[in-house]
Amino acid sequence: MEPGGKFNPRLFLFGPKLASRSDPRGINKYLVVCALFSFVLLTHASPAKSCDKSCNSGKCINGSCVCERGWVGDHCQHCQGRFKLTEPSGYLTDGPFNYKFKTKCTWLIEAYPNAVLRLRFNHFATECSWDHLYVYDGDSVYAPLVAVFSGLIVPETRGNETVPEVETTSGYALLHFFSDAAYNLTGFNIFYSINSCPNNCSGHGKCTPGNSAASRVYCECDKYWKGEACDIPYCRDNCGSPDHGYCDLTGEKLCVCNDSWQGPDCSLTVPSTESFWFLPSVKPFGTSLARASHKAMVQEKVMWVVGGYTFNYSSFQMILNYNLESGVWNTVPISGGPVPRYGHSLAAYQDDIYMFGGKLEASWGNVTDELWVFNIPSRTWQRRSPAAGSPTQAQVYAVEGHTAHCVQLSSGETVMLVIFGYSPIYNYISNVQEYNLRSKVWLLPETKGAIPQGGYGHSSTYDSSSSSIYVHGGYKALPAGKYGLVDDLYRYDVNTRTWFILRESGFPRYLHSAVLLSGTLLVFGGNTHNDTSLSNGAKCFSADFLAYDIACDEWTLLPKPDLHRDVNRFGHSAVVSNGSMYVFGGFSSVLLNDVLVYRPPSCQAFLAEEGCLMAGPGVRCIWSRGRCVPWEPSMANGSYVPVPFCTSKIVTVDEWCYRFSDCGSCTANTKGCQWCDDKKCISASSNCTSGVKNFTECPVRIEQVCSKLANCKSCSLNLNCQWEQNHSQCHSLPAQQCSEGWSQVGDACLRINSSRESYDNAQHYCKNLNGNIASLTTSKQ
Repeated sequence: MEPGGKFNPRLFLFGPKLASRSDPRGINKYLVVCALFSFVLLTHASPAKSCDKSCNSGKCINGSCVCERGWVGDHCQHCQGRFKLTEPSGYLTDGPFNYKFKTKCTWLIEAYPNAVLRLRFNHFATECSWDHLYVYDGDSVYAPLVAVFSGLIVPETRGNETVPEVETTSGYALLHFFSDAAYNLTGFNIFYSINSCPNNCSGHGKCTPGNSAASRVYCECDKYWKGEACDIPYCRDNCGSPDHGYCDLTGEKLCVCNDSWQGPDCSLTVPSTESFWFLPSVKPFGTSLARASHKAMVQEKVMWVVGGYTFNYSSFQMILNYNLESGVWNTVPISGGPVPRYGHSLAAYQDDIYMFGGKLEASWGNVTDELWVFNIPSRTWQRRSPAAGSPTQAQVYAVEGHTAHCVQLSSGETVMLVIFGYSPIYNYISNVQEYNLRSKVWLLPETKGAIPQGGYGHSSTYDSSSSSIYVHGGYKALPAGKYGLVDDLYRYDVNTRTWFILRESGFPRYLHSAVLLSGTLLVFGGNTHNDTSLSNGAKCFSADFLAYDIACDEWTLLPKPDLHRDVNRFGHSAVVSNGSMYVFGGFSSVLLNDVLVYRPPSCQAFLAEEGCLMAGPGVRCIWSRGRCVPWEPSMANGSYVPVPFCTSKIVTVDEWCYRFSDCGSCTANTKGCQWCDDKKCISASSNCTSGVKNFTECPVRIEQVCSKLANCKSCSLNLNCQWEQNHSQCHSLPAQQCSEGWSQVGDACLRINSSRESYDNAQHYCKNLNGNIASLTTSKQ
């Protein structure tokens, strides 16, 4: 020890000065100092405490993980914060395990001005429609949005990518990931690179620098491959040259088939007993084409596209048209007219296109009840207001996600029928709204038969030969206050205003498309994700291809499009022209601007009766007068008894019928059910004391109609219904118990008077009516 009691490590190491025996206080001090020093030595000499698991994005210090900036969690396994990436290439990820709830992470990739950045998604799995990754072409959220990723992204087959590579051209890319408070999945792993070739030229070419210093690298493709990423095969099998066709190398390297051959490689005859998909040669037209939740219709070989959702409305074109023969897109400049919208409906009659409802991009996304008419020859819009003062004028529901068709009734009147839709005020609408084109009057007709549950994002197709509308799928209100996707199929007879329930598809979806070809309903794509805990890998973006055989009430899952890339999508449109289905646009994490074409088998190609009757799936043919022709729904004469060429159905068992909870739906379907003892639906072959087998004999429908109303406001519109708050359900009022002049509200009978009488006089008046007084304006009773 040195004077003043300070400890000198040099003395300690080389031999301390001994304290005097006569100074016990000094000895005590010496012992305490030795003990402290020994503890320090032992502490520094022992190894540091290790962490239980590896610190993924951090360091282990004294048994705990100390995370790098932007990472959180016991093992630094979750992103939570901001990252800046400046290397020429690299990876970004939410972490090695499932991301956590309520995650917010942002990455800024910084290159140099106007450099091309490519983002390659090696893995992506988030909760569909709830957890999203946003990609901006710039250094802030005010830059153009180029993609929004959600759901499962898994290559269908080797070499086919579900999601294209994302490209930014500003020299920056900002990625923001957000997750909600439920269901966390494995997240993502993304590779980025600056000024690289798209998809590394797909293994079918080499990456080559441009001629000048400022130019970017590009793919130099091998023979028989084309496209920016050398991912498109061309002139396969040399187009069957010379007998079937030849390869046109002067233009877009497409097969030019001889008159009697068709298909991408000229291998199918004209007409053909086989179906095929192909991508037409579309002339380039800017990104303003890309959109989803738009609508399309065909008039004289021209497809008209109106409205839709897009990321950037500054360059948005409200109306486009596409020549189905030349493959040329045109914008249609309009002065004035409606503001942009999506989720609307489109219906055509003669030279007019009727656009109803939808969600306005302006006005904070309000859902509208506007009806606009676009005249094709004059290229002008006109807004139609409901006929004022008409005694038959019904309330018009402002809806989105509905569908509409202009149909001519047997009475000679032409009406626009608006099917279902979502109202922000009245929830899911189960009504058909009817607009008379001549009188301009809206009507909410009472329907017969089955009682449908309305929804959002269904598909509907009109068949003029049978005057029927086929409605499939959608997102709907379900029993017990739940919501979800359905696989329902309804038929609506427009003349008798009758609903029928047909066989369900087994593949719930919404925001899909449907067309009618050769007696077959063809359903493509859509969002097939329902509840995350039950989804079993269902995708936000589907390429499912379904066929419903109207004659036999049967569904078939057809092969997915056999194209050089995946075509999953929802929110697209589909139209029919010249016996082919044309699919346009939609959304698959990026907004799409492509056209897909499906050509089904042709009945005329079957030269023998046996082959004709066995055609399909995807087409229904019949043998008539020595030749094979398409079967039409009108041949059913309104009857849904299977025609002779259908396989006989197994007799319905009770389990198939139990799900129908009302008499109309129980007896207006193709299951073969009966309404038994006025309380349950069972098989028509089961014993029943008093059964109803025809919907026209059903008792009053009010009770069942009330059960389809999904919120308090829609329930309150119907005077025969009441809202039960405890179970959030709409029920029919009990049988009328009140005397004449009294109104039944809930379980009570009320008579409401507006009176300036004193309280005592009013009370006396009520007693004379054998009632009790209750004031609606004061608390005094």
